Amino acid sequence: MTRTVGIALVGCGYVADFYMATLPNYPDIRLIGVHDIDAERARKFSAHHGVPSYASLGELLSDESVDIVVNLTNPHSHYDVSRRALEAGKHVYSEKPFAQEWEQAKELVELAEERGLILSSAPCSLLGETAQTLWRALRQDAIGRPRLVYAELDDGAVHQMPYKNWISPSGAPWPYADEFRVGPTLEHAGYYLTWLTAFFGPAAEVVSFAALLQPEKLEDQRPHAWAADFTSACITFHSGVVARLTCSTVAPENHTLQIVGDGGVLSTSECWDYGAEVALRKRVADGDSAHHYLTEPQVVPLVRPADYRFRYHDTHDMDFARGVADVGAALLDDGATPLLSARHALHVLEIVLAIGHPSDGGRTVISSKFDDLEPMPWAL
Repeated sequence: MTRTVGIALVGCGYVADFYMATLPNYPDIRLIGVHDIDAERARKFSAHHGVPSYASLGELLSDESVDIVVNLTNPHSHYDVSRRALEAGKHVYSEKPFAQEWEQAKELVELAEERGLILSSAPCSLLGETAQTLWRALRQDAIGRPRLVYAELDDGAVHQMPYKNWISPSGAPWPYADEFRVGPTLEHAGYYLTWLTAFFGPAAEVVSFAALLQPEKLEDQRPHAWAADFTSACITFHSGVVARLTCSTVAPENHTLQIVGDGGVLSTSECWDYGAEVALRKRVADGDSAHHYLTEPQVVPLVRPADYRFRYHDTHDMDFARGVADVGAALLDDGATPLLSARHALHVLEIVLAIGHPSDGGRTVISSKFDDLEPMPWAL
C-alpha cells in the first residue's frame, strides 16, 4: 500500500488557492481538512474546493491523521499558529515570513528541534527548475569565480493598481492592509535570498537603506502603519560574494537576477516562474589585446522541463505545493531533512529583517548559520 502524508491548511485566504491548485501534483500528499478563524471564509473555501473544514484550530491539531500543518494565516498570526502546531506534535510548513520578530523565529526553530519535528518555510522557489539550473551552472564553473550579484524585486506601483478588486478563485480578497503593514521586503526578499544563500552559503553582514515613499496608501489608515515600500541592501557573504538586492512596490516591475563572475554572467528575468529562461554570457578576450567583452546571451537548458501538470494560472506560475511536498518527502524517507531546512529559513529571515528594519547606520552583522544545502536529485 502506498504511504501518504496527511496535511491540513490553516488559513483559507488569498494564497490558499495557490496551494490548492498545485497540491494535486503530489499524490503522496493527502489533504485532510482546512480551518480559518473566519468561519464564513472557511465555509466558502471548503465548498469551493470540496474539502472538509475543522470548527477550530484545536480540533485540527487533535486529529492524528494530520502530519503537517500548512500555516497560511496572515503574517501576524504565523508565529502563534506554528508554535501551537509544534507543541501539538505536528510538523509545520509556513508561509513567509514564518515569524515577524527574530526571537520568535529562533524560538520556533529551537522548539521544532527539541521535539524532533520539521519546520520549513516558503518561499520554495529554490526547488524550481530555474533556480536549480542556475545552481548547477555555478557548480559547473560556467562563469568562473562568482563576485557580484544584482537582484531586483520591484513589483510595480501597487498603490496605483486596482488591488481592492483582486479576488482569488474561492472568493478571498487580496489582504492589502496586511501586505502594506508587512511590506515588500518581508514578503518578497526571500525569493532571491533563498537562492543566493543556497548558492553562496551564509551571509556575514548586511548594509541596508529603507524608506516609505508612498505613505498615503489608504485614506482611513495612518501612514505610520505601513512598512517601508523601498529597500536596497548590500549583502556580503562569508564566501566573498557581494549581492545588491532591491525591493519595492514603487518602481516598474522588474524581477531580474544577474550573477557576475570572472568568466561571465548568468541571468534570469523572473523568480516567480519555475521555468523562466536562464542565460549565459561568457567573458572572452579580444584577440591579443587586453580588452575583454561579453558574448551574446546563450540559453542554458533547464535541468528538466517545468511541465508540472497542475498550475495556478491566474497570476503566479509557481508550484506553491512543492515546499509542502519537500517536507512530506522527508517524512516518507523516515525522518530525512528537507532541502528547505529550519536553520536555513532562520538565516534568510535574519537577513530579511536586517534589510527591512535597518539598524542605526544601516549595518547589521548576521549571526545565524546553516548546514550546506543539497540540490534536488534531478538537478545533479
